[in-house]
Amino acid sequence: MTDVTTRVAAIDCGTNSIRLLVADLPDPKAGASAPLVDVTRRMEIVRLGQGVDKTGLLAPEAIERTRVALADYAAEIEKLGAERVRMVATSATRDAANAADFRAMVEQTLGVAPEVASGDEEARLSFTGAVRGLPTDARSPYLVVDIGGGSTEFVVGSRDGGVDAAISMDIGCVRMTERHLHGDPPGLAETTAAQADIAVAVDRALAAVPGREAATLVGLAGSVTTVVAIAEGLTEYDPSRVHHARVSYERVAEVTAELLAMTREQRLAIPVMHPGRADVIGAGALVLRVIMERAGMASVVASEHDILDGIAWSLAPTA
Repeated sequence: MTDVTTRVAAIDCGTNSIRLLVADLPDPKAGASAPLVDVTRRMEIVRLGQGVDKTGLLAPEAIERTRVALADYAAEIEKLGAERVRMVATSATRDAANAADFRAMVEQTLGVAPEVASGDEEARLSFTGAVRGLPTDARSPYLVVDIGGGSTEFVVGSRDGGVDAAISMDIGCVRMTERHLHGDPPGLAETTAAQADIAVAVDRALAAVPGREAATLVGLAGSVTTVVAIAEGLTEYDPSRVHHARVSYERVAEVTAELLAMTREQRLAIPVMHPGRADVIGAGALVLRVIMERAGMASVVASEHDILDGIAWSLAPTA
């Protein structure tokens, strides 16, 4: 690390997973095109939002799983010498009645308070992370969708002008699975109900942002990247091949139908499938497919850079 870079640590704690990025940010004088440089990226499935949609509470065992992962992250952050740390907690901790218990655990474990981001702030951070470094053939304006465990963020904006509009909807992969997809595999009535629920929320979001006017759809987070990895026929997960891959609506629809027809054991056998995602990937794929259908998007560009990168960029010193 040189004297003009700043080493930062970003943590994104969502409904399904907790992720860490330690990165070196460029000198602000280098300009907006200068990239951040990864030191480490990590992800653990902790399912913090387990049962939140039904109970309104964070389960004690879910808080404990998150604490264990966070303690490991804290040790790595100290070892790598990050100068600035920011943790953003998303949908599950917005919804929970016992959010104070979670906050106390984080402060004790990490030494900083978690910021419970609003849906609007989540969306803007996701957009910043996703749009920096997009290939030139990805035309502006962009519709960026971040399909999480509890919610999906929709953001419309441009490379130069930033965010024009943003909205968060409660249609994440964990929430939709717990609400609708109970069979193994789910039955037709279950998937039809899930699709209808998702479509109502997507139509409302696309009218609010407005998403149908965008030229390029950019998809973020594990549901999207897993669907894209399957669509690309990867025999093992390779972020470099997923990042900025473009997949057609027809291929996304095929993969979604295949996933929803599989049992959990069959999904676990897919080479690119993270074990912690196998039980919710059908719902995540369905959210993506419905967004593409309702927005009239012929393809989606996947990005491995998302809210986590946006959190890191938010820690950059000013010039």
